[in-house]
Amino acid sequence: MDKAMSNDEWISDDGIELEDKDLPIIKGYHLLLRPVYLRDKTKGGIYLPGKIVDDINYLTTVAKVVLLGDLAYRDKEKFPLGPWCKKGDYVCYGKHTGQKLVYKGIKLLLIFDDQVIMQVGNPKDLDTTFNLTP
Repeated sequence: MDKAMSNDEWISDDGIELEDKDLPIIKGYHLLLRPVYLRDKTKGGIYLPGKIVDDINYLTTVAKVVLLGDLAYRDKEKFPLGPWCKKGDYVCYGKHTGQKLVYKGIKLLLIFDDQVIMQVGNPKDLDTTFNLTP
């Protein structure tokens, strides 16, 4: 494993940056997330088969919080310690959670505020290929 590539060489959230003015208006208790995806080319310049990249990307459960709805984390009974995350944080969510959508060519995910499982300091610390191993 000494020669294995680290996740920061595989995982990417690079690409088109969305500004607030470019985003839809999120209402209620929703969070808009931008999933972190696998790069399609290795450090050595080898392109990965599209099917492999698509499978791994579909199974990713890590995303950057892009927007919070106007009511997200406002329920003091449900969230007595305050919000579980904020805009710009990286979070994990359940595998089949939320509504997947493509907005202005960018894949996004809409989930409820209580569907955040944990916050992650750096998404590159997680192994996105773990779900694919037997």
